[in-house]
Amino acid sequence: MTTLVAALLIGAPVIAALTTGLIGGGGQAWTHIVSTQLAGYTLATLGVLALTTALVLLFAVPSAWFVSLFDFPGRSIFEWALILPLAAPGYVLAYAWADIMEVGGPLQSALRDITGLSARDYWFPSLYSIPGLSFVMACALYPYAYLTARAAFTNLSLCTMEAARSLGASPFRIFIRVALPAARPAIFAGLALALMETAADYGAASYLGVQTLSVGIFRAWHSFSEPAVAARLAFLLILIAFGLQLIERQARGRGTIQQTATRWRTPKRQTLGRRSGLIVTVGCTAILLLAFIFPVSRLVWISMETGIGQKAMWRPFFNSLTLAFAGSALAFLLAVTVVISSRQNRFSQIIGRLAAGAGYAAPGIVLALGALFILSWSGLSVAGPAALVFLVWIYASRFTAAGAEPLNAAFSRAPASLGNAARSLGANRFQRLVRVDLPVAMSGAAAASIILFVEMLKELPATLMLRPFNWDTLAVQAHAYASDERLAAATLPSLMITAAGLLPVILLSLQLTRAGESRAGG
Repeated sequence: MTTLVAALLIGAPVIAALTTGLIGGGGQAWTHIVSTQLAGYTLATLGVLALTTALVLLFAVPSAWFVSLFDFPGRSIFEWALILPLAAPGYVLAYAWADIMEVGGPLQSALRDITGLSARDYWFPSLYSIPGLSFVMACALYPYAYLTARAAFTNLSLCTMEAARSLGASPFRIFIRVALPAARPAIFAGLALALMETAADYGAASYLGVQTLSVGIFRAWHSFSEPAVAARLAFLLILIAFGLQLIERQARGRGTIQQTATRWRTPKRQTLGRRSGLIVTVGCTAILLLAFIFPVSRLVWISMETGIGQKAMWRPFFNSLTLAFAGSALAFLLAVTVVISSRQNRFSQIIGRLAAGAGYAAPGIVLALGALFILSWSGLSVAGPAALVFLVWIYASRFTAAGAEPLNAAFSRAPASLGNAARSLGANRFQRLVRVDLPVAMSGAAAASIILFVEMLKELPATLMLRPFNWDTLAVQAHAYASDERLAAATLPSLMITAAGLLPVILLSLQLTRAGESRAGG
């Protein structure tokens, strides 16, 4: 019963959006969108996903390979620094790179100073395009694939690597024929997560003028006042998101590497030659510069130069903290409920996973639509406390799965004998919950809470759609300023969001580094 209640809370917005999209949304507005815009929305979304796939793999896989198995200048820094872009939302990187690449920005200004050309004398790539959006999203999200690829490469069997070398295979052939096949499931899992976030993105796509499905959904609701039409568009986006999640689940299920030897030893890192090491160092440096240092430094410079917006940020900062804390608390409670209940029986496990997966696969803009339909059916107003309650609910529905993962990991590390011992001593289900399950779950509580808090600080489309009047968060404030072409004012809230995510990302990276070193030492 507890699992069903939690599953209903998580999945109700998705069900409401799907139901409305299937049975409503017809008429002239839908016919007009189908005939004039639907193909464009869909092709733009698929185009962004395809290009983002190529760029994420280009950034993540080679860097993870060299960081995991080779020594080169700066490796110990790149090992954790390459994860830093996770702290910056895609829309923040879009604001920064748009300023860097515009006609009056530093890149084109330097080009004109060096060549003596005018702006009309040369061609320069535009960020306001499908390739530009793909570049921004790859910069923001490649760490998902980098983390999973690094974990897979680190866990490769030394016996397998030595067998390949004994047969005369070069390092490149070992990478292509041995390492990539073994790591492919993990790489696909990380890539699928990055693509799910790309499909769900609204802030960067809207700012760069790329008409994806997320932008079309928001426009149908906000500009054309057609929420039912927006729900039909949302149905297509949900299909894409569920397809990506299915790929991730299947990849995770195939993500075990079999070993026939009696001992499993992690390969020791090899030292690259001077020339090869320099090339790898330059490549990793270029990725870090493009994905994090250049855009964040540009925002810092603009903020320090202009000093705009400092006094106006306290209220959005307080609003962001309030919503993030409340949403994190509810999501954490639901995550604990789902994880612990799923350990009781198979039915609870299936229901809990389906509900959490549905909430995470559905983009925030789709969940917000579902909440608006539920508000309309219940006769409540979007304004006032009801909107805040619904917004916290949507936050929890969206990110419960993200909080459940660290808790699941905590349970997987606990020996099954704990529960068996409690049962043999006559403890009932409630006693086992209080004395065994909850203490075990608390070992993953810190990681789960940090992840939930940071993700909710970055959430934009659901907050835009559900927040009460004059209740702006840092994300909403940054989006509003940037949309009005007041980038200087948007820099401070953007930097505050990024700074809030830096500490947990660095802690996560250092924890992974220590875990890898302990495996290598063992």
